[in-house]
Amino acid sequence: MEMTILNARIPIWDENLYYNVTIKDGAIISVDAQEEMKSGGLLFSFSPAVQAEKNGVWDAAGAMLLPAFSDIHMHLDKSHSLPFAHNVSGTLQEAIASYGQASQFVTDENMKARMRKTVLSALAHGTRSIRTHIDFHTRLSEDVTFRGVRMALELKKEFESIVDIQVYPLLPYYPYDEQDRARIDQLFQLDIDGIGGAPHIGEEPHEGVRELFKYAVRHHLPLDIHTDESDDPNVDTIFTIAEETIKHGYEGRVNVGHLCSLAAMDQSKADRVMEKMKEASLTAVTLPAANLYLQGRGDKGTVRRGVTRIKELREAGILVATASDNVCDPFHPFGRGDLLQIAQITGYAAHMGGKRDVIDLLRMISEDASAIIRQQEKGLRVGNEASFVLIHAFSVEELFTELTQTRAVFGNGKWLSVMDTNVSYNWSAVNIPL
Repeated sequence: MEMTILNARIPIWDENLYYNVTIKDGAIISVDAQEEMKSGGLLFSFSPAVQAEKNGVWDAAGAMLLPAFSDIHMHLDKSHSLPFAHNVSGTLQEAIASYGQASQFVTDENMKARMRKTVLSALAHGTRSIRTHIDFHTRLSEDVTFRGVRMALELKKEFESIVDIQVYPLLPYYPYDEQDRARIDQLFQLDIDGIGGAPHIGEEPHEGVRELFKYAVRHHLPLDIHTDESDDPNVDTIFTIAEETIKHGYEGRVNVGHLCSLAAMDQSKADRVMEKMKEASLTAVTLPAANLYLQGRGDKGTVRRGVTRIKELREAGILVATASDNVCDPFHPFGRGDLLQIAQITGYAAHMGGKRDVIDLLRMISEDASAIIRQQEKGLRVGNEASFVLIHAFSVEELFTELTQTRAVFGNGKWLSVMDTNVSYNWSAVNIPL
């Protein structure tokens, strides 16, 4: 099968050029750029009928083409649980307690149905890679302990040709007893992709970090750690994470998420944190939707919003992505797995609205995010597995203003999803005097 898309705009490369992309047998074999549109091909219709058409030449007519998105921090097991796991106070503490209680009454079927709904929504919006953190409560019944991981691994197999799902169980943040360790040992017999945790909320946070590294190193698995999700600038497990990374030679294999306390630190301490992160080759992911919702709940007057120092981290040379985190659950009551929406929220939270900023936002949900989870073999580069989303918008400004829902997602050698809402408008065809 060979297919060519003409006249696509790829803003993360050069938004002033038009690109012709040729795919053969599911791989990108050529990408050519020109300053003006090239005639030829059928106008891409964004119709579900496109899914039946694989061959030929399609004219994108200036529509936006992006590498498929990577949502590198989700909680699929919790998604769409808000109807039965409430959070009246809106705090992180109540969210943890509420879902922990509700999880004891969830069935396999209920959990998998909610997870599948979230994956399908993410796919329709352009996501083809998901890293999901999964609760692993060792002090609940054994069935409850393993349910989330079992369902995630089953879902991973179900979607393996469509969406790449990485499963990262969250090891408990409390000190481990014999039963805890026995169940953790069982966990490593399963086909998990890495491990995570949230040691900063434990009684001995720095020792919790060291425990995570012991297990990761022993089983040769990468780490993705919920890090310092707190308004308190004195919460700083990030230093221990960086030190352990260097100690164990884990540079490039540790990602840190949230980093809320970094926003509350004075500049001197924040600079030291970022220097240490750079030294340890840590990567990071910001979760602005959930952090804006959960953080600052105890503040009066000027309310801290918890979103980390995104621009400063990137300026320091640290690879940073942005991701969904939670979808319709006690941690975040909104969302739909749409990373373009998350990129827009990131722009608000991080004051990233300039011309270069919005291009950076698109990179943070596509190529930068894919690099963090080591999925660089998919995308739009020559030699890549063809994996992309074509969006019916004709400028970056329109993309972020309308959050255009008309999108077509390609992967595994075929159109996987076409969402046609007929709401986008081609502003490039309008002659507006400047």
